[in-house]
Amino acid sequence: MTNKDAETVLTARDRERLDPRGDMAAAAGDGSSQPAAEPSSSVSPVTIAPVRLGPITVPTPVVLSPMAGVTNWPFRVICEEYGPDGLYVAEMITARALVARNPKALRLCQFAPSEKIRSLQLYGVNPAIVEQAAHIVVDEHMADHVDLNFGCPVPKVTRRGGGSALPWKTDLFREIIQRVVKVCGEANIPVTAKIRVGIDHEHETFMEAGHIAQEEGCAAVTLHARTTAEYYGGHSDWSRIGELVEALDIPVFGNGDIWGADDALEMVRETGCAGVAIGRGCQGRPWLFADIKHAFAGDDIRVNPTLGEVCGVIERHAELLTEFYDGDERMAVHDLRKHIAWYLKGFPVGGSTRKAFMECESLDDVRREIGRLDPAMTFPERVKDKPRGRVRFAKKVHLPYGWLDSRETTHEQRETLFGDDPMDASY
Repeated sequence: MTNKDAETVLTARDRERLDPRGDMAAAAGDGSSQPAAEPSSSVSPVTIAPVRLGPITVPTPVVLSPMAGVTNWPFRVICEEYGPDGLYVAEMITARALVARNPKALRLCQFAPSEKIRSLQLYGVNPAIVEQAAHIVVDEHMADHVDLNFGCPVPKVTRRGGGSALPWKTDLFREIIQRVVKVCGEANIPVTAKIRVGIDHEHETFMEAGHIAQEEGCAAVTLHARTTAEYYGGHSDWSRIGELVEALDIPVFGNGDIWGADDALEMVRETGCAGVAIGRGCQGRPWLFADIKHAFAGDDIRVNPTLGEVCGVIERHAELLTEFYDGDERMAVHDLRKHIAWYLKGFPVGGSTRKAFMECESLDDVRREIGRLDPAMTFPERVKDKPRGRVRFAKKVHLPYGWLDSRETTHEQRETLFGDDPMDASY
């Protein structure tokens, strides 16, 4: 598929999102706060097979993508209760912080007893430090699956040569994967890699990175179909996912612009990817995983929550966060604030209500504000299956000095990157 063809497809998808879809329907899971099922429009069946990652079988290859400050275990538990038996990945753990035994890093490595597959993502630039972090994960039985982050476009990461900047340096990329696969392989823990298309369209890396990941023993690759320069703006180019699927023998998961269940079906239909990874689309909408579960099962069920049902999810989320923070309600409700903004997105509750939630300091405060809302208010049609979260372009790609001059790191670059250990051990 050419870029022009891809643009045509994406434009068509956008037009479809503007059409009324009728009621969505309801959720799976056992939580009492979850909405009830209702029928939706018919869905064309799409076949998606289980995926094997080493000793792990993922029955329905749907992934909750790791998101900093979002995918701690309380949110993962809620998503997994709604969704299929997929992968619900912990937020990115900085390797240096884990090696330094940073308390926040250790907290983020925690998993709830109910989580079926413990998936943990590591980030780092120094291969030796990432290897040490992998040893800690293995020796302390922290996870069943390790993902490596080579997709983060955030300037504070890329300016140190990390995230989506790193695959440009093929020697560094290969060495990190080699070391982590060796450590994890001895414990039969599969390793996967998350990548982007490249730094920009003049410096694309995804095809070479995919081959290196496969050669060095990665069990799968996830491709976010944007460049670093595109950040989270515009449209992801799903045709690049299809190209990688054709080129590799290992499973490829597609990521980017899955805002509703039909988008997940369409991505698999267009690209042939082995599974889909959901990031911003589930912010404030963990029931999206129920929609996707039903869609891949060929069911018409979608979630159409009332505000009262959404508030039930908010309260449960607050309670789980309190447990996550060892009973510290203030920490919990402060963490909840960003989620509140997403949960209430589109509901006409008024600025004063949103402000009141932002000033909550305890579970009772949250419950008080929930009690002031109209529980019968229906989920707004105008925000269903629409983009959410960050949509802006990055103004500039921040890279280490001379990063693009060659595809391999020089001795001087390594000294600069590793000599003062620039990977922050704090959070």
